[in-house]
Amino acid sequence: MFGIEKPPKGRWPTPPFDPRFPNQNQTRNCYQNFLDYHRCMKNMNRRGKSTHPCDYYFRVFHSLCPMSWVSGQGGAGRPDRQGGRARLS
Repeated sequence: MFGIEKPPKGRWPTPPFDPRFPNQNQTRNCYQNFLDYHRCMKNMNRRGKSTHPCDYYFRVFHSLCPMSWVSGQGGAGRPDRQGGRARLS
C-alpha cells in the first residue's frame, strides 16, 4: 500500500522508511509495528497459514524499539506501563 519493501535476507541494520511516521521520534512506529506483528501472527495462525510474512513486523519493531522494551527484563519505561493494552515482552 505504501510501497514498503520486503526486508533483505540476513543482517538488517535499519528498517526502511515508513511514510506514516516521518518524524524523528519513532516511538509510535515501534508500537504500531509491534501491534501489526501480533495482529498478523493471530490472523495467520487462525487461518492455518505460514507466519513468514509476519517476520517483517518482528524485525522492524525489534530494530526500532529500545532493548529494555523488547527484552522482557522489566522496567518502568515500558509501554505496557504507560496505558497501552499490549505488552512488548
